[in-house]
Amino acid sequence: MTEPEFKRPELEDKEIITKYFREAPSRSCERTFVNVYLWSRHYKVQYAIIEDALVFRDTGGNTAFSFPAGKPENIRRALEFLMQYCREKNIPFILYNVTPEMFACLESWYPDRFAIEYVRDYADYVYETEKLATLAGKKLHGKRNHINKFKTLYPDWTYETLNDDNVEECFQMALKWRNQNGCEDDPEKNSEMCVTLNSLRLYKELGEKGGVLKIGGRIVAFSIGEPLCDDTFVVHIEKAFPDVEGAYPMINQQFVQHECMEYKYVNREDDTGAEGLRKAKLSYRPAFLEEKGIVKEKE
Repeated sequence: MTEPEFKRPELEDKEIITKYFREAPSRSCERTFVNVYLWSRHYKVQYAIIEDALVFRDTGGNTAFSFPAGKPENIRRALEFLMQYCREKNIPFILYNVTPEMFACLESWYPDRFAIEYVRDYADYVYETEKLATLAGKKLHGKRNHINKFKTLYPDWTYETLNDDNVEECFQMALKWRNQNGCEDDPEKNSEMCVTLNSLRLYKELGEKGGVLKIGGRIVAFSIGEPLCDDTFVVHIEKAFPDVEGAYPMINQQFVQHECMEYKYVNREDDTGAEGLRKAKLSYRPAFLEEKGIVKEKE
């Protein structure tokens, strides 16, 4: 069989990758060009078009493939190709970041042949946009208090949409945030910071939306995201100075109110298994978790 040509995603691949993602809409945060392009600089992820479907290959540990994106008949043909490829290479057939919808698809084509193991650390937090915007109800009472306190402490606060006039100052704020948060000594934090800086640098080329929170004209927080599918917006990045009380809940709410209201849901990505992040994301009461798992053939 012919060897598929896997390559690292580049900016000029945006149109083709986006086309295949549109053919197979998903609420999983990985199914966007921005995510695969920015993170493929740090993870060993490449893509190929196989049987007119989009497939990513991760060679970080064991070779594993993403669930193909494209039209259903092409997805099935791509899966057949990958299974054959793995048999010939004598490697196990492994799919990663498989959602329940994708697994249901697999089950309907190959009943009882595969098993999925969902990984809690990979699950995306998906919220109702309306709830993030209003923070209504008893359970979000604490969040409203933080925001009210912020408004009392900083009456000269303002919100702006990310644009050419404020992007450079966001960049400088991110560099300051990096120095304050010990990113140099933490490889994971450092790679996330590189993604943040590239996100800002290329926000127009990548088609991202951003929001900026200022106090007295100085940037103290910003957020960046993009539409994920028809009903869901994904927030990729959110940074705020931790010493500015209430800056995180404030940028969270303002960004949703200004940039996300035409979508039913907001995906705020996973928690990477970090305890503090998990607690913070759960405290906003997600509507549901978008689960993702690893698929292998049953013994």
